[in-house]
Amino acid sequence: MGLIPKLPVAEWIDTATEWTTDTFEFLFDFIKEDFGDFIEIVAEDWLMGIPIWLFIIVVGVLAFFASGKKLGLMAFSVIGLWFIANQELWEELMNTFTLVIFASLISVIIGVPFGIWMAKSKLAEKILTPVLDFMQTMPAFVYLIPAVAFFSIGMVPGVFASVIFATPPTVRFTNLGIRQVSHELIEASDAFGTTGTQKLFKVQLPMAKKTIMAGINQTVMLALSMVVIASMIGAKGLGQTVITGLQRAEVGTGFVAGLGIVILAIIIDRFTQNLNTQRGD
Repeated sequence: MGLIPKLPVAEWIDTATEWTTDTFEFLFDFIKEDFGDFIEIVAEDWLMGIPIWLFIIVVGVLAFFASGKKLGLMAFSVIGLWFIANQELWEELMNTFTLVIFASLISVIIGVPFGIWMAKSKLAEKILTPVLDFMQTMPAFVYLIPAVAFFSIGMVPGVFASVIFATPPTVRFTNLGIRQVSHELIEASDAFGTTGTQKLFKVQLPMAKKTIMAGINQTVMLALSMVVIASMIGAKGLGQTVITGLQRAEVGTGFVAGLGIVILAIIIDRFTQNLNTQRGD
């Protein structure tokens, strides 16, 4: 570029990554080994230890009550899960389900407090908004690079990448929901002498929970969308089968695994939507 030399941005990032990896190696190793082992136990021992027929029945019953005692979601859940089991993809389904659950839980645990912080502080909102924009616009594949650098390959880096990718909606919707609480309610709570904590937990969060649940729904869907991508760094599940089908040009194998992901996505989406509707009523 003539007068302006190339800035060594890549070298700076490599140096920062190496420093972070070396400095916090003890923490990354602990997370990779202990947390990784726990994920494996949940997926392979606990969930796989449940008989398939029992798991399908339980999901069907939960779907029946979650949908307001309607048969549509229950029938879809039972038939969809039976189809996945029939295609001998049950173990892959349990691994995918575990990855989504852990990534979603961690995202919500991180996202809700940050959303509350943004709602309470204009400075925090100014700082976090561009950070969230960056997280949401960065290509998902890029998150695999630090995940592998910090945690090698496996389920843990898959969860790590999914958390970064899926957290912003919970943060944004929590902030939005709290800010949308009417000023009249806030003034009334102040008039009754409520503390900041009481106002948050007894007024603002209950009034904002429908919006927050919508954000959680989006977080779960984004975590699920990372399934195929995370399989590229060793995360087990249906995504790994999709990648295998792609690499071997086995259209049927990839399509069936992809259909399994779609079934799981619809079931989770309808569950969270119905939960949100019932709580918002």
